[in-house]
Amino acid sequence: MLGNLGFSEILLIAVIALLLFGPNKLPELGRSLGRTLHEFKKGTREILSDDETRPPERKDVTPSSSSAQEPEQPQTDPPVHRQDSRRLPD
Repeated sequence: MLGNLGFSEILLIAVIALLLFGPNKLPELGRSLGRTLHEFKKGTREILSDDETRPPERKDVTPSSSSAQEPEQPQTDPPVHRQDSRRLPD
């Protein structure tokens, strides 16, 4: 979006800013904008450098003593065969 601005558009924006804020306020606004951009870039650099220098975290996948044993199978009763007591209609 900002890449399409030509010299005339930038000059028009500067003239409007000069009219709105006045010649005394523009240097202060420029300084504060520059400081803000500097802090933003510094923060992004720190975040990117933290990701690059920090080794990836690894999880301990060794089995613990409680999980080393085989899990107990639930004991089920042997199937009981019941006779159907319902009667068929005559």
